[in-house]
Amino acid sequence: MTAYGELLASVVEAANRGADFLKARFDPQTRPADRAAMYHLGAGLEEGSAAAVREVLDGVLPGAGWFDDEGAEGGEAERNLPPGEWWIVDGAEGGVNHVHGLPEWAVTIALVKDGIPQLSVVRQPVGDLTYTAVRGTGAWRNGEPLRVSAKTRLDAAIASASQAGNSPGTHARFGRAVAAMSDRALLVRNTVPTTFPLLRVASGQSDVFWQYEPDLPGTAAGTLLATEAGALVSDLSGKPWDLNSPDILVAAPGVHSAALEVLSS
Repeated sequence: MTAYGELLASVVEAANRGADFLKARFDPQTRPADRAAMYHLGAGLEEGSAAAVREVLDGVLPGAGWFDDEGAEGGEAERNLPPGEWWIVDGAEGGVNHVHGLPEWAVTIALVKDGIPQLSVVRQPVGDLTYTAVRGTGAWRNGEPLRVSAKTRLDAAIASASQAGNSPGTHARFGRAVAAMSDRALLVRNTVPTTFPLLRVASGQSDVFWQYEPDLPGTAAGTLLATEAGALVSDLSGKPWDLNSPDILVAAPGVHSAALEVLSS
């Protein structure tokens, strides 16, 4: 077991504590009346779950920082992660789904060193699913190994993106990319939160994921799971990716180059 692997049990416990907080407050019949109500509910979920996670992890890795992206607009703070070791936690990944009674929400925890994810845990209470990865040791769901798809043609591929809250210029760029990818791929989806399409790439249920101005908590956790399951990752110019990259492409090896050709143009 690697040095970071020795932390895994504590991180799983922290994710379980946060997930228990979320699960106790989940109601499939919840329907917020307006945007203000939605954000009020979501903020309470994030605050309570993150506090439960931190209670477990405080002191587990002395010297590691806690990254807080609250208040960041347009992803700018999220693309400037300082060097060193950082805990990156989303206590309510998919909070917008939780407050609308939808099932795709989770607790995500990643440990990052110098912009590269080293350890990842995603706990999804609906379905009782726990995803884990430590760099260099594979990706797992409930103890079973994950593997990306073996597809080699983009016209057989399911492509996903997660583009929700970025700038108008990014929205326009995203719209053009969806149109271009729709001409080449079997199916294109846009979904939130970021983590879930990356989990589908890791499990071989989907083949391509891209995002502009990446969401840091989602990509930190999900990208490690996908790459440890065999996916390739780059930015959209084809350069090596880290958490400070301006965009991201994660795909099964057999379709990565074709997807990059579409999205880089």
